[in-house]
Order: sequence, then C-alpha cells, then structure tokens
Amino acid sequence: MSHPVSRRHFLSQAIVAGGVLALPSASWGRVPGANARLRVASIGTGGKGWSDLTATAASPHVQIVALCDIDESAEHLGRAAEKFPDAKRYTDWRKLLDESKEIDAVIVSTPDHMHAPISLAAMQLGKHVQCQKPLTHTVFEARQMQLAAKKYNVVTQMGNQIQSHEAYRTAVKLVHDGAIGKVREVHSWQSGVMSWILVDDRPAGSEPVPETVHWDDWLGAAPERPYLPKIYHPFNWRAWQDFSNGQLGDFGCHILDPVFMALKLTAPLSIQAEAPALNREVWAKWSTVSYVFPGTEFTAGTTIPVTWYDGAGKFPPRDALGLPESYKLPGSGSVLVGEKGSLVIPHVAMPKLFPEEKFADFTIPVVPARNHYTSWADACRGEDKATSAFDYSGPLSETVLLGTIAIRHAGSKLAWDSEKLQLTGAPHVQDLLTKPYRTGWQPTWI
Repeated sequence: MSHPVSRRHFLSQAIVAGGVLALPSASWGRVPGANARLRVASIGTGGKGWSDLTATAASPHVQIVALCDIDESAEHLGRAAEKFPDAKRYTDWRKLLDESKEIDAVIVSTPDHMHAPISLAAMQLGKHVQCQKPLTHTVFEARQMQLAAKKYNVVTQMGNQIQSHEAYRTAVKLVHDGAIGKVREVHSWQSGVMSWILVDDRPAGSEPVPETVHWDDWLGAAPERPYLPKIYHPFNWRAWQDFSNGQLGDFGCHILDPVFMALKLTAPLSIQAEAPALNREVWAKWSTVSYVFPGTEFTAGTTIPVTWYDGAGKFPPRDALGLPESYKLPGSGSVLVGEKGSLVIPHVAMPKLFPEEKFADFTIPVVPARNHYTSWADACRGEDKATSAFDYSGPLSETVLLGTIAIRHAGSKLAWDSEKLQLTGAPHVQDLLTKPYRTGWQPTWI
C-alpha cells in the first residue's frame, strides 16, 4: 500500500478504450468448488454493513471467518461478534488482509472514502469483493476497481441491491420489450430530506474519542480532523465531501441503475449541474444534474438526456413527463418518456405505464427477484453470475461521481472523454477525478 501516484501523471496508468479492459487475467483467481463453503470476511459491520453481512451469511454455502470494524461497541463489532462468535475480530482491515490466507472473499461496507483502498488491496490478494455503493469516492478509483477485477480474475458485486428486486428487473424488461417504444428522455430524482446534514460547515473544537472507537483508522485515507460525536461517525459522514458523495452518491447508483440497464447506457458525453455554492466541507442540500449520453438501440435519437434532481421536495417538471396531473409522483424514482408512453419506475415499487387508458389491457410481465447477496456468493463458487460486477457498476459509479464534480462546478458544462479519462469545461476540473491521500494510506494502483 505504498505507491502513491501524482494527480499530474495518474491518467497515463488508467486509459482504457471505451471501458474495455485489456489486462491479462490471473489464472490463480480462487473459485471454491460447488460443495465448498465460501470463507468471507466482513469489513464494516454496523449500519448497512450489518445487513450486508447477515444477508450474505444467509447462504448455507457461506462461512463468516473474520469481522472488522473500527467501532468495538455493542452496535457494531460487538453485535457482529455475538452473531458469529467463531469469526476472528479486527479493528484494522490491513491486519485482517495480512492474515487473510483462510479468506476467499471480502465484503466492504465502510464510508465511501475507504471503498477503493480496501477493495483494491483485497483484489490484489486474489479475494472476491462485494463493495457497497457508490463503488468509490472518485472517478479514478472507479476505473481502477474495474481494472483490478479484470486483472486479478475475481468475482465482484456492488451493493446496489435494489437491482435484484422484481420491480427494477420488471422495469428493465418493459423497456427491452418495447412497451413505451424508443426512449426520448429520462428524469430521475430523490426528493427526501438530507437528515444527515446537521451543520453547514465544519464545527470548531473536539471531544475525547470513545474507548471503543479507533478514530485514526476510521479517517483512513482522508485528511486528519478532530473527533466530534454524531457529526461524522456512525452515520452523518454522508454530509461531508471528505468521506462521501452526498445525496447523488447515496441514491444515484440505486435510482439510475434500472435506467442504465434498460437503455444500456455507457459513459455520458457531457454533464452540467445547478446547485447552491459549496464550501469545501459539506455537500449541497439540493442539486439538478443534466447528463447527455450517446444514444443506444433503446433511445429515439443519437443522444439521450438524463436529468437528476435531489433535495427536499425537488421533483422534475410535470410538463416533461407525459403523466396525468392526478398522478402523484413517488418520493424517489425515474420516468422514462418514450415514443409510445411513459414508464414510471418508483424506488422499490412496481413500475407503472402511462397513459393508463392506453395500457388498460396490458399485463405487465413480472420478472422474479434475485438474491443480490447470495447470488454473489454463489458466483464466487462458480455457481452463478453477479449482475452488478465492477465492469458494469464501475461505469455507473463513474457517471454518478462525474455528477458530483459538476455540482462542485455548478453552471459549467463539462465534457467527458471516457476513453482518455479526460474532463474539461472548468478550471482544474480534471484534478477532481482523483484526490490526495493521507500519508501511509495511499492505494496501490493497477
């Protein structure tokens, strides 16, 4: 973990034509036999980490052999250790990986800023990886995750688990079947309150770190800052640019996922955002991000606009959606406007077709759900295929993270060249594809 790359020169290591990776696969990538139990380590066991851990462990073919969390309290490492008493316990993921000979696969459920450092190190050891969304903290890290998964021939999955729900799977099939014809435009949103934004800037002062919390390990690759209770750990880190990607990062990899799958989107051509002015600490309380993608076989033109809205009460304009005034939009979701009608994809609810009178006799073919967690474990055993592997979820995450860069440069139209990993349209915007890392925490790039 000791090979930092300057921001000036990092691009030369990552140019991948059209997102197609051309590195050789490692022939020694471990795939346990169908009758073997997959030995899994969980890094980050509180909050979403708890559900990732327990849902994966529900497979009879999985054995939880190691647990790691920087918080040893009863709500975090303590609870996980009580449920899996035979698993080894760690507070430092680096030590866990140093002692990982008996580990086949790793779940990474930490704050965003530590997804890539941990996942890259695990893949470089030949471990299969399930990593929470968004896949990484920066665009460059997302590209590196794709490179690593290919090079080390490991099974990967991003934690956008709603992708496996019958609602999203059914919506994708409706588009592929041509129910609304070619799609002209897309509007996606998350209109909820960002309850994790407790302050508008970094508070002064500090408080003693609890005995159960390993604060330096929690900060990891991020710059040092004093500990304050509830402001960062365990949940409100989502407010802070050093640790997260804000509301778009939190929900974009969910809500934009069926849009990507249905339209078979690749990389955007341009990105432009509207948002309030930012300081360098806290994310915006609302934003609108306008993407333009190349057209596909499922779109009506040579390009397709996809617009994202977030913030309390923020919705797309009604007149753009082709929906009756009587229909109340869900709090989050997408509308795909097609030549033959509109498809509403609520976040975690079955899709709806409009105009209702046109589709009154149309029976929506429901696509059964998959188990996002155990299917990854089965894929690691050679018995299934992951649907959100990093070759898919990497480009999706890159798109989301390009939106967060546009939010930092609100009003500027940014142009994206995915093949060259080049972003233009605002001063120093290229630098935001990556970030500096705290000494001693730099990932080893591929």
